[in-house]
Amino acid sequence: LLCCLIALFLNSFALQRLGPKLVYSFAIGFSCWAANVLGRLLTAWWLDRRRSLHNVPAEFDFGRDGWVGVAVGMLLGLLIGPALGLSIGDALTNSTSPSLWQLDATATRVTMALSVVGSVVAAYVFSNMERLSSARATAETAQRQAAETQLRLLQSQLEPHMLFNTLSNLRVLIGLDPTRAQAMLDRLMAFLRATLNASRAAQHPLGTEFERLGDYLALMAIRMGPRLAVQLDLPEALRALPVPPLLLQPLVENSIKHGLEPKVAGGRIDVSASTEAGFLLLCVRDTGLGLRPDAAAAADANADTAGCHFGLAQVRDRLATLYGSRASLVIENTGDAEGGARVTLRLPLTAAGQPQTLFTPNPATP
Repeated sequence: LLCCLIALFLNSFALQRLGPKLVYSFAIGFSCWAANVLGRLLTAWWLDRRRSLHNVPAEFDFGRDGWVGVAVGMLLGLLIGPALGLSIGDALTNSTSPSLWQLDATATRVTMALSVVGSVVAAYVFSNMERLSSARATAETAQRQAAETQLRLLQSQLEPHMLFNTLSNLRVLIGLDPTRAQAMLDRLMAFLRATLNASRAAQHPLGTEFERLGDYLALMAIRMGPRLAVQLDLPEALRALPVPPLLLQPLVENSIKHGLEPKVAGGRIDVSASTEAGFLLLCVRDTGLGLRPDAAAAADANADTAGCHFGLAQVRDRLATLYGSRASLVIENTGDAEGGARVTLRLPLTAAGQPQTLFTPNPATP
């Protein structure tokens, strides 16, 4: 398009045959473009080689498509493109053009001026197209990563170990206690449906989060029997606060799996919500085996304990993405007579009393 516009522009000054002007315009244009690409490739090669030989940090790399490559490409295009294009045009039209060294010739000045203008316009357009393409690729990569994270989140919530144990207990209960088996099946259906729906939502009310915990803990109570006691404490004033879905369940799951199930007598899980100095505090406490000393030290260092694995890491990643450094997760031994461990989440609140996020996730993201 740019070559056609240049040819039409030249033809407007001298209404002669348009064909030769198109030939020269395309020959010079594509020669400049080819030399420009060559310059950018050579610049990229030189930068890569310099970085590898001299251990240049990545922040000093101007990039394969950065302005250094654009500038070198334009310079090489202007040095090689017009002369090469004129030679090609002369060969195709059986004509002889003035040498580009004849700076006093009008044709030479027009050719160089149009080459400079065309190169600047082309470099600007192509660079912006490449940047938009790179931005789209980055967005697509981020979207794929979000989808993978969502799938991993769903996988962590629908833990096969928990499902298989629940279904095994359900199979036994069908023969021994059909009424109790039906109640367990209803809880399982509600839990699965809510988990699938929550995995597609950006936020839901804190009251809904506690209801989902109630479904999960009811399933665990049927499985563990009197070895599991539960206490949920959610003030009515906090029920409508929006929170990320399935934020507490990995913590409760860890408490049961690593604190209460290995303990012969079982124990109690307390889940509570409160506010303090502009923060929403969500606490999951158990009276299980507690953290080993080395695990507690790792937790204080904001690392994942050996037994917690993906659950705590997933919660920490979500907090960092949504709230940055303003949110925190602390896991520690309770240090009281009942023993066990406690996990505390601190989420920042706005002046209106709503959890304040860095950005609002897109509910349409897979």
